[in-house]
Amino acid sequence: MSVSNASAQPRYLGSIAIIGALFFVFGFVTWLNGPLIAFAQLAFDLDEVGAFLVPMAFYLSYFFLAVPSSAILRRTGMKRGMALGLLVMAIGAAVFGEFTTQRWYPGALGGLFVIGAGLAVLQTAVNPYISILGPIEGAAQRIAVMGICNKIAGILAPIVLGTMVLHGMGDLAEQVKAADPATKAQLLNTFASSIHGPYLLMAGLLALLAVGVLFSPLPELRPAEANRSSSDGAGDSGSLLRYPHLWLGALCIFVYVGVEVMAGDAIGTYGHSFGLPLDKTKFFTSLTLGGMLVGYVVGLIVIPRFISQERYLSLSAVLGVVLTIGAFATHGYVSVGFVAALGFANAMMWPAIFPLGIRGLGRHTEVGSAVMIMGIAGGAVVPQLYAVLKQHLDFQLVFVLLMVPCYLYILYFAQAGHKVGLRDRRGAAAGAVAASSSSN
Repeated sequence: MSVSNASAQPRYLGSIAIIGALFFVFGFVTWLNGPLIAFAQLAFDLDEVGAFLVPMAFYLSYFFLAVPSSAILRRTGMKRGMALGLLVMAIGAAVFGEFTTQRWYPGALGGLFVIGAGLAVLQTAVNPYISILGPIEGAAQRIAVMGICNKIAGILAPIVLGTMVLHGMGDLAEQVKAADPATKAQLLNTFASSIHGPYLLMAGLLALLAVGVLFSPLPELRPAEANRSSSDGAGDSGSLLRYPHLWLGALCIFVYVGVEVMAGDAIGTYGHSFGLPLDKTKFFTSLTLGGMLVGYVVGLIVIPRFISQERYLSLSAVLGVVLTIGAFATHGYVSVGFVAALGFANAMMWPAIFPLGIRGLGRHTEVGSAVMIMGIAGGAVVPQLYAVLKQHLDFQLVFVLLMVPCYLYILYFAQAGHKVGLRDRRGAAAGAVAASSSSN
């Protein structure tokens, strides 16, 4: 090994470690939404549809702010953009804690939207960053490492919030039902204010991390140079409409995040619909995240050594259909177990879908990544559909009717969708090279 390669290796591993820490942070923040649904329903005295505005406000921010985030990143660069995203998240956490203490739900939702806005900037930077930090063919393996960091945080988040804030929530819900209006207001005010300290602490830590990233040794990567396809060249001046696989990939991200949030954030509501106690269901998100962690470890071992990321994505989609049908065919804790097992099926989907969607975008990588990040809005739409439809239909029927079509589309993208347009562009490039050679 040359001296330059020897010195580059620790820097490469150090960059992965720093990005892994960022994935841990936004995993922790994101997977708080599951127990927050139950928290909001009790603290703000809401029905289920109102409580599911928690993930809706959070994930809609990606749709509105992903493309502006790419414009910001072109000005700031990826490294300073990551720091900016963390700072915005810190502001959102402080806003959420303050308005929740005051029990003003629109303000609390606004805080969640701001947290999501910061995450939109952060994810628009870190996902293409880790994808192009090495060969694009091995991106799924690197993102799997990031996913392990993300899901360890996701396992811890409901446990931490459940222990610090939601302890005894089942007993409190019974007290609230039996209380007179004055006592009820006092109980709920005290319960809501318990979120303020943890979120203020989170805001401080996020701000410190923003400063740390700003002065970290992360290299500034240029996506336009690192993610060119063999067909890039003079024809690279066209618009994103010339990359249909990107748009199909964004839709795939939309349905994937929808099923991921259903399996992770909505599992508590799903279990409570069977009559399972709140003090049990508040921890169900950790079960799903545990399944995802196992899935990431398996993916890290087998991709691409034994199976391609495209093939593994296909198998994961089929498994998702099977487990969804299993959840529909069973009841109680067994059905919840099938939903939690969807975490394993979902684990390697993002690591496969994202690099397949941005493959070969060249100078369009930042904007293309933003289009992919917009697809995270599926986490707002699919769970809200579930909350609304379950008011009129059996909740297990609604679950299967929403989940199975999503998994079938993911299967299509894995089999064919990720190749749409790429072959034509490569063929056109080969023809142009041949014509140039013959003219010479």
